[in-house]
Amino acid sequence: MKHFDLNLLRVVVALYDAGSVGRAAQALGMSQPAMSAALARLRKSFGEPLFVRTARGMSPTARAHALAASARDVLARVADDVLSEASFDPATTATTFTFALSDVGEMVFLPKILERLQRLAPQAAVRSVSLPPARLEQALESGEADLAIGYFPDLRSNAFFQQRLFAHRFVCLLRADHPIRGRRLTLEQFVTLGHAVVRAEGRSQEIFEKLLDRRKIARRIVLLTPHFMSIPTIIGKSDLVVTLPHVIGLFFAQTGANIKVVEPPLAIPRIDLRQHWHRNAHHEPRHKWLRRLVAELFNDGTDEWPYPF
Repeated sequence: MKHFDLNLLRVVVALYDAGSVGRAAQALGMSQPAMSAALARLRKSFGEPLFVRTARGMSPTARAHALAASARDVLARVADDVLSEASFDPATTATTFTFALSDVGEMVFLPKILERLQRLAPQAAVRSVSLPPARLEQALESGEADLAIGYFPDLRSNAFFQQRLFAHRFVCLLRADHPIRGRRLTLEQFVTLGHAVVRAEGRSQEIFEKLLDRRKIARRIVLLTPHFMSIPTIIGKSDLVVTLPHVIGLFFAQTGANIKVVEPPLAIPRIDLRQHWHRNAHHEPRHKWLRRLVAELFNDGTDEWPYPF
């Protein structure tokens, strides 16, 4: 096996079926001299003629009969087990799809993903995880997580692919009956007000924080919290302002909380939301199907949290 050229198995089958060096060469798209050279290598490897020239063409020996049958079986198994493209049937799969999402990401992505998967893959399960950057890279590489969806600026190495889905913006929230009127805060109002600041596991808030650092704008921070869900109650019962992704601001405003949405005084860069995956999974049929589903659900044309609102 160390020195045997497995391509010669195709030559054996072609010669056996064609009964002629010329016809075998034509069947494999080879020249006749190349086919003759291949037959010579076969004879050397097996130490016998294998095919003997007769008046009717190249007649196989007993060894060639057995070899052709084995070679045909090996080639069929290679075609079926090695070269054939694997398939994925969402209707019958019982797999678990795992998504890395922030808490805001769960609000944006998970309801539509779950609804679509329950319809197309009714036996599948969905798992959402929140992981620190180093742990997330390991989870995507090992297959523990399928996709990271949202804002993940650390996933930039050549080991990862990414696809932009859509962009979101930042807004400010005030108490609904706050003395400040109008749809946009002035910079003077912004720096005078007390601020609630959310430092959650998600990285999107860093965009806003870095902008303030670059502009050398200092806020009067009254409250630091790692949670978004307490914000409506806190803002609705205080004179504080909070700046956060517009999707969560819009959601809070729609819940009937005592809050209103206003524009920040700064042009804050948008948040590009993407799906990220490791190159190990790039060609897997299951993974390709899942990425197509996510891209169909989330794009600029299907964004259910449009801005302005």
